[in-house]
Amino acid sequence: MGERRGFTLIELLVVIAIIALLMAILMPALQRVKKQAEAVACLSNLRQWAVALGMYTGDHEGSFWSGNIMAGGWEQYSWIHPLSPYHSYEADLRFCPTATKLRSDGGLDPFAAWGPAPEGSDDCASYGMNNWVCNPARDVEFIHGREATKDNWRNAYVESASSIPLFLDCAYVEGKPYHFDTPPDFDGDISAWGVSSLQMKRFCLNRHSGYTNGVFLDFSVRKIGLKELWTLKWHRSYDTNGMWTIAGGAIPSDWPPWMKNLTDY
Repeated sequence: MGERRGFTLIELLVVIAIIALLMAILMPALQRVKKQAEAVACLSNLRQWAVALGMYTGDHEGSFWSGNIMAGGWEQYSWIHPLSPYHSYEADLRFCPTATKLRSDGGLDPFAAWGPAPEGSDDCASYGMNNWVCNPARDVEFIHGREATKDNWRNAYVESASSIPLFLDCAYVEGKPYHFDTPPDFDGDISAWGVSSLQMKRFCLNRHSGYTNGVFLDFSVRKIGLKELWTLKWHRSYDTNGMWTIAGGAIPSDWPPWMKNLTDY
């Protein structure tokens, strides 16, 4: 009988090295595919919210809820309760696939979900409203004492609705950006909730490789470049040629280091 012979140590090391090399080549490609799949799933979620938002406005003569926490409580401030008759309240729909862990449970920004809000409720999500799109009572001049309601988009029947953000990836239930809002100092910086000059940070979330996803006031859905956020018409007085746009003179070196190489708008 012939002598039985196994693999030598060198042969095993060569095989292991080849496997490691193949893994090093394949892993980045697999990660890209995973991210692309998550972005597509996020857009799919938002298309369903676009339908719910369209149904709500269709039943309310084009108008939205008040957006004022003082008008009948939290349900007038959050989008979850006004829209509850128009969706199944499935948890998966309320979360971007990249941001399913609550910040309160250890989720890290920009991949953290907000909630519960208010405390004691089960309201939580990783999407949020542009709260300039709401319809407070006519005698309410300011919300939070600083946000002028004259700037609100009160209903969906407006010109250039395709440039007005409505519902997006968000670090909180809502936000009210201004054109002078500063960008996040670092990837995941959502600091200072209550500071009116920082609320763009709630939406400037790098969840999709330099992009975020959103629904617009014409109920269209698309990805949005992070720097592009400053060019959108968030409210009636918003300057779309402000200091953080190409038209306003912004150059890559003006941005925080992590945003310098992103596409300019």
